[in-house]
Amino acid sequence: MLVNHQATGDVCTLMMCLQDKGQVVRQMMWLMDHIFKYTNFGIVSLVHGDFFIRQGKAYRDQQLIFLKDHLEKYYRSRDRKWIILFPEGGFLRKRRETSQLYAKKNNLPFLTHVTLPRLGATQVILKTLLAQQENGTLKGGHSPVVDRKPKGLQWVIDATIAYPNAHPMDIQTWILGYRPATVTHVYYRIYPIKEVPMETEALTDWLYQRFVEKEELLSYYYETGTFPPLQGQKKAVSREMTLSNVWLFLVQSFAFLSGYMWYCILRYFYHCLF
Repeated sequence: MLVNHQATGDVCTLMMCLQDKGQVVRQMMWLMDHIFKYTNFGIVSLVHGDFFIRQGKAYRDQQLIFLKDHLEKYYRSRDRKWIILFPEGGFLRKRRETSQLYAKKNNLPFLTHVTLPRLGATQVILKTLLAQQENGTLKGGHSPVVDRKPKGLQWVIDATIAYPNAHPMDIQTWILGYRPATVTHVYYRIYPIKEVPMETEALTDWLYQRFVEKEELLSYYYETGTFPPLQGQKKAVSREMTLSNVWLFLVQSFAFLSGYMWYCILRYFYHCLF
C-alpha cells in the first residue's frame, strides 16, 4: 500500500480507514518513522512486528538492510498479507523544497502537493516478498522476461490522502481534538503486482508516475473540494466510512479498563516498596 505523507496524522487516518476492513488490520505490517515508537501505540506496534525506520542520509543504507532482515524474519512467519509504505521518505513540508531542487537539477516532474518518492524501501519490499522465476525468454533482446508468482503480495494499492485546504492534521490534533471537525478524503487505485516492473530504472519511472498522478489528483481536489470523477461519471461518488458504535464502546471500555488495571498494579507495587 503506497501512501502520500503530509503529517503524523496520516497514520491515524489510515488506521481509521482500515478499521472496517475485516482481517486486514491484524494481517498488516506498518513501516513508519521511528518517532512513533515513543507514542502511546509504539509498544503495540513493536509487539505487532511493525518496522520503525530512521530518516536521514546517514542512516539510509543501513535502514534498508535492517528492513530486509525484518521482512524475512517477521512478514511470513506472522502471516502478514499487507504492508504500508510512505515512499516519499518524510513529511511533505520537510521534503518539498529538497525534492523540487532535485527535480529541477535532474529534469524531473516539479511537484507541489507531493514529493518525488524514494526507491529504496519499495525495491527492498518487492525483491524480498516476491518470488521470481525466469522463463528463459528475452524481452527486446536484452533482459529476460520474469514470470513472477507472488506469494503474499498480489496487488499494489495506491492511496492518496487529501485534507481540506491542504491543511493536514498532525497527531496532536488527533489526541487533543482542538481543530473543528473536518472531512478527510482518501482516493484508492489498485494495480496488479505483475504490472509493477522490478528493474531499477523502470520501477523508478513507474513510482514517479504514480506520484505525478497524485499531484494531479490533489490539485483537482484543492480546486474543487472533490476528487475527479471516474470515466463515464459526471461526479465522483464518495463512500462515507462509518464505524460500529458497539465496537467503539467495547474498544474504549477495554482501553479504560486496561489503564485502570495498570494503575492498580503500579499502586500495589508502590505500597509494597514504600
